[in-house]
Amino acid sequence: MSNSFEELAEQAQATFWGYVGFELEQLSEASATISLQLQPHHLNLLGIVHGGVFMTMLDNAMGLVIMHDPTLRAVTATMNTYFLTNISKGTIYCKAELLHRTKRTITMTASIYDDSNERLAYASGSYRLLT
Repeated sequence: MSNSFEELAEQAQATFWGYVGFELEQLSEASATISLQLQPHHLNLLGIVHGGVFMTMLDNAMGLVIMHDPTLRAVTATMNTYFLTNISKGTIYCKAELLHRTKRTITMTASIYDDSNERLAYASGSYRLLT
């Protein structure tokens, strides 16, 4: 897998990422930002974004930072998610940042924001490096 911005964005479209509708906005060794234009299928029966969409977005953004380094392969070991408020339309953005790295794990944080920069959810995640 390549680590260039354009190639990662293109490769992701054929995966679950593309099915959900995420777009890659920014990527570096220490952070990533992705976006999602909300559609009716992202909502639950209450008419707000389904929590699974938030969790998927948080996990994908954090994972992208790790994938930026083509020598690393990792899987999610744990993820703690906090839902702060809801939304039903517009575009949401998720920014992930590298927090800590050891020989075996990487710890990340991520937050989801709306167009007015209100934080909707945040998470921390631990990723186990594969050998």
